[in-house]
Amino acid sequence: MTKRIAITQRIDDLPDRNERRDSLDQRLPQMIREMGYMPLPVPNCLEKDGDTRQWLENLDIKGIILSGGNDIGQYENRDKTEQNILSWAIERKTPVLGICRGMQMIAVHYGTSLKPVEGHVRARHVLTGTINRTVNSYHNFSIETLPPSFEALAFSEDGEIEAIEHKSLPLKGWMWHPEREERYLEQDNPDLQEMAAFFNQRERA
Repeated sequence: MTKRIAITQRIDDLPDRNERRDSLDQRLPQMIREMGYMPLPVPNCLEKDGDTRQWLENLDIKGIILSGGNDIGQYENRDKTEQNILSWAIERKTPVLGICRGMQMIAVHYGTSLKPVEGHVRARHVLTGTINRTVNSYHNFSIETLPPSFEALAFSEDGEIEAIEHKSLPLKGWMWHPEREERYLEQDNPDLQEMAAFFNQRERA
């Protein structure tokens, strides 16, 4: 059976249609498929902890991506759904990659606050640290401090934490969007390589 990776979705309000939609950039599931896995979008109606757990367990989810979009606190049902997912994943040591807001959600889950930042929307940053490359940036907030039991993998030029990883659990966060890079599906793309290595390593563990 193909390994299933759940991907959380942003919420878009369409008042002219009287609709509130869950949505996901198609490029992110494409990256998951390129790694040989099956992407499954998570509906933002799983704010009850029991509903979240039932959904994840019934579908035999083996990995999770917390996607970007929306600020934390903007939509309570998405916040609660992702908090439940994180709690479930931490209990079972299921790998979680947080992208942009997803990294913020991981940090907040571990007690870290967020702070507003400037110059991080529609910009590019040269990262330094364990990860050294130029990446995109689309966020108004950054994490205030490094969460406990995590290490910082990358910093932007202005000193903001851009990537984190838990020291013992399979939890990782990136503040950039790998799906928004021009070469997002190319096999020599370092983001794709690192995503595949992260999920493959946990599968073999």
